[in-house]
Amino acid sequence: MTTRERGDVRLLGVAAAALALILDQLSKAILLYGFSFIHLAPGDVIRVTPFLNLVMVWNRGVSFGLFQTDDMTGRMVLLAFSGAVVLALIVWLRSVKIAALAIGIGLVVGGALGNMIDRVVLGAVADFFHLHAFGYDWYVFNVADAAIVFGVGVLIFESLFGREPSQNKVGT
Repeated sequence: MTTRERGDVRLLGVAAAALALILDQLSKAILLYGFSFIHLAPGDVIRVTPFLNLVMVWNRGVSFGLFQTDDMTGRMVLLAFSGAVVLALIVWLRSVKIAALAIGIGLVVGGALGNMIDRVVLGAVADFFHLHAFGYDWYVFNVADAAIVFGVGVLIFESLFGREPSQNKVGT
């Protein structure tokens, strides 16, 4: 793989990260500060479809509301952990040669950055999508969470079923 091709693959990862981050922050801005007919406050429930509600939940923990913390030390630990994960993923992205891996890494990075911004600016992560159907419901989440889950899914799929790019064979 040439340096240019590797750069193109990395650019896909950067684009995925940027898209996830922009969509996350835009959706939060609209739902927190935006239009008067959509503005969400804690406890509000807006029924969008039979399987989707908009609700306002402040997540002071990690994924799925685990490890909730209200103090500054806990918030700083979560930020430091998220930052370390983002840096590790960026290092990994620099060596990736497969487009799907680059996109998966980018989605996780963009989602993590979106939630990190919430922790710094808002003191907690704003979650508001609530899916439910047939008596089942899922945790309340945001665009960043969806990007992280989808990105991790891509990484798992690629690790199980993906193929390494063909190596140039010399002398055959």
